[in-house]
Amino acid sequence: MNPPAPLPEKFNFAAHLLELNRARPDKTAFIDDAGSLSYGQLEEQVRRMASTLKSLGIKREERVLLAMLDVNDWPVAFLGALYAGVVPVAVNTLLTAEDYAYMLAHSRAQALLVSGALLPTLRNAISQSAHELGAVLVSRPAGPLNPGEQALDALLASHAPATDPAATGADDPGFWLYSSGSTGRPKGTVHTHANPYWTSELYGRKLLQLREDDVCFSAAKLFFAYGLGNALTFPLSVGATTLLMPERPTPDAVFKRWRGEVGGIKPTIFFGAPTGYAGMLAHPALPGASEVGLRMCSSAGEALPSELGERFTAHYGVHIVDGIGSTEMLHIYLSNQPDRVRYGSTGWPVPGYEIKLMAEDGQPVPDGEPGDLYIQGPSSAMMYWGNRVKSRETFQGGWTKSGDKYVRNPDGSYTYAGRSDDMLKVSGIYVSPFEVEATLVQHPAVLEAAVIGKEDADGLTKTKAFVVLKPGASADEAELKAFVKDKLAPYKYPRFIEFVSELPKTATGKIQRFRLREQEAGKS
Repeated sequence: MNPPAPLPEKFNFAAHLLELNRARPDKTAFIDDAGSLSYGQLEEQVRRMASTLKSLGIKREERVLLAMLDVNDWPVAFLGALYAGVVPVAVNTLLTAEDYAYMLAHSRAQALLVSGALLPTLRNAISQSAHELGAVLVSRPAGPLNPGEQALDALLASHAPATDPAATGADDPGFWLYSSGSTGRPKGTVHTHANPYWTSELYGRKLLQLREDDVCFSAAKLFFAYGLGNALTFPLSVGATTLLMPERPTPDAVFKRWRGEVGGIKPTIFFGAPTGYAGMLAHPALPGASEVGLRMCSSAGEALPSELGERFTAHYGVHIVDGIGSTEMLHIYLSNQPDRVRYGSTGWPVPGYEIKLMAEDGQPVPDGEPGDLYIQGPSSAMMYWGNRVKSRETFQGGWTKSGDKYVRNPDGSYTYAGRSDDMLKVSGIYVSPFEVEATLVQHPAVLEAAVIGKEDADGLTKTKAFVVLKPGASADEAELKAFVKDKLAPYKYPRFIEFVSELPKTATGKIQRFRLREQEAGKS
């Protein structure tokens, strides 16, 4: 495989996107529930954001935490930081105050960019953290602001646009995304200014063949690596329009936008996850093909069951282009293609990326046998911040270990065969069984717990907990679910709970989750 031609030594990704779209200042770049932002307005706001950050004394390569809903201020904040050479740390908006307190301290963020709706949780996080945070910039405040908090729109209006971008290099740190781990805290994944260029070029432009006349709409949020490409870097790289949605991607919310009821425009490209597609296909208000303007759909986050893809195509006459990506690789590296879809498989390597499957002894596996998936490509992250051990485990020379197991088929496509660890993908988001188990055993009635993945009727993974209660104690399923929801991000709670008298263990007392998985498989 010939590696892509290198970028210039000096490269600022935000400046690159603005330059690409300077000839279309009046075209709509983003639409949210409150209004639209043209490409000309986007450039002005991005450059004002850069000036604002500089005026606050934030220096190159210092971090700012970005905890914002998907509205027009998100790309302004993200690209404005990049333009200034500041490193935005985009974080999940569904987390707890404890999670944010850790991320503030771990990233040593010098400022917080936060949506008004999320401000109460972040205030709680700030009060929990010993880290000294500087400015708090609030997008669309929902109420009075405290001392030290400032409204983002007023700040931007008070600063002239920056004249020049920071003279960053292609390999300079550009931004962080947090990646969940099987144990311990999330890992700060450091990406360069060049990495989103390569995902946009190799996947968005060349494989998906996105066009200037497309309207992109992503159910996956901007803080995800998948959503960041779908709703920001890909459409801006071709001059397309993006429809942003701050609310949860329920079927009703998605259908409302498919029908053009927000912004008066219908998406032509939709980016979702298998759980979302299953929910929409089962919904009584599923729009007909004539009501929408879709020409192509994408799926990632978890393996797409073939039956879901086939039903969707039968209803709408368009394919779901399924693929796999990761926070570490920034976007999709193994994918079906718009004109070559094989439902039930994850497709073929994206041109520009190389794939290999390895056995535990480090030797390649033959076709038809599962192996650990490794990827080589230009968008791999630099490292996990402050975590040398995990960095070495994942980033091995030019190769990145995905943690997934795959099988290579005779036609060169790849089929998902599970995880190399006990991590679960639930609705496209990683969930650590250990974290859920550790929370369950905090309940006064719980002695032990073990969590595995259980497939639902659509073939999608949900969490199931096996719980052993203390002698004489009592608790019901609803009580334990509520207990976990109160302590962890809501999406992490177990969907199913089964009370058992004991858990299978090794002679040394280690829980054998594989026995529980075998037991569950035997029921189906």
